[in-house]
Amino acid sequence: MTRSQPVSKSPKSRSSKASPPPTDAAFDAAAAAYAQAGDMFQLIAPDGTVTGAGELPDPETRLRLYHQMRRARHFDERGWVLYRQGRLGVFPPFGGMEASQVGTAAALSADDWLFPTYRDTGAALTLGLPIARTLAYWRTSPHGWSMPENLKVLPFYIPIATQYPHAVGAALAEKRKGTKNVAMAYIGDGGSSEGDFHEALNFAGALDAPCVFILQNNGWAISVPTRTQTKATNLSRRAEGYGIPGVRVDGNDVLATYHVTREAVERARRGEGPTLIETVTYRVKPHTVADDPSRYRTDADNEGWDAKDPVLRLKAHLMNEGLMTEDSEAALLKEVADEFEAALQEADAYPDPQPAEILDHVFAEPTPQLRRQREQILSEENA
Repeated sequence: MTRSQPVSKSPKSRSSKASPPPTDAAFDAAAAAYAQAGDMFQLIAPDGTVTGAGELPDPETRLRLYHQMRRARHFDERGWVLYRQGRLGVFPPFGGMEASQVGTAAALSADDWLFPTYRDTGAALTLGLPIARTLAYWRTSPHGWSMPENLKVLPFYIPIATQYPHAVGAALAEKRKGTKNVAMAYIGDGGSSEGDFHEALNFAGALDAPCVFILQNNGWAISVPTRTQTKATNLSRRAEGYGIPGVRVDGNDVLATYHVTREAVERARRGEGPTLIETVTYRVKPHTVADDPSRYRTDADNEGWDAKDPVLRLKAHLMNEGLMTEDSEAALLKEVADEFEAALQEADAYPDPQPAEILDHVFAEPTPQLRRQREQILSEENA
C-alpha cells in the first residue's frame, strides 16, 4: 500500500504564498477529491463508488473494517433496547459515527494506547475491549471499571479534553522506554475549544511525542452546533499553530479514515511526532439516550446525513466490488448478533456489586486512606 504523510494544509491553500509541506503521490492524487468533498480526504463516495483519490486497503482489510463497524452498530442499537428495558444505564449513542471510530482504532496494535471519550465505545470495541465488560461499564458495575491487563484502553473519559494531555504523557513514556508504541486520543469538536486540547498539541509537538490526536467533528457539542462554538471551518488547521501535521478526512468513509490514521500512526512510530486528524462526521443520534435533540436542532440540520451512512456506504462498495454477497453479509450479521447475545449473558451473570468495590481500581496499591474507607464501609455493612 502506498505510504503517505498527512499534510497540514488543504489543497486550496496551495495557491497562497506560503509553501505547504512536501507531500507524496497519494495526497497529490487526492487533491481533486479534497476539493469536491469540502477539503476532505475521501476514497469512496456516499454511494460506495471509488473516487480514485488513492489506493484502497486490501480486500481482507475492507471486510475486517466492515465486520467491526457492524459489531459497533449492533452494540449501539441493542444498547438502546437494553436502556429502555432498564438493563443498561444512560450511555451516549454513536450510531452514524462508526467509520470515524473503527477506521481510527483499527490502525492501532494491541500494544498502543487508546484514550476514548464517553462516545467512543466503538473505538474501544475495535481495539479489543470485550463486549461483556463494556456492558458492565455502562451498567456502572465494578466488573466494567477495570480494563483487561493486555489492553491499554483507558476508561471512557467524561470530563472534556482531559484525555489529550494524558495521552501525550503515555506517548512520552513509551518514547522514553524506547518502544515504537503510540498513544491515540479522541475529542469532539466542542472539546477542541478547551485549553487541554491546545496545551496537549503544543506539548506533543515540542517534544515529538508519538501521539495521534483524533478530533471527531460531529457537528454538536451537546446542544451547541459547531458553527456557534467556533468560527473555524476547518479544525484540522489548528495543527499548524503547533507545527504539527493536520489532515481533514471524510469521517463517514472508513477506508479514508483508516488510510490517513494508519499513515499518522506509522509516522509516529518512526519518531516523526504527532498528527491531528479531523474526522468530519455527524451525530445523528441524541447526545445520550436520555437526551431530546428535537429541542435544539431541526430536520434541516439533519438533512442529507442518512444518505452518508458509513455502514451502508462500505456495504455498497463491497457489493459493487464483488467482495461480499447478501448471503455472506447475512452470515456476518448472525455472527455479530450471536457474539453480542453471548456477551450479554456473561454480563448478566456478573454478581451484584458490593459497596466496598467502589474503592477498587483507584490505585494499583490501596493507599492508607482507601484502606480506612474500606474498613468503614465493611463495618457499616456488618452493623
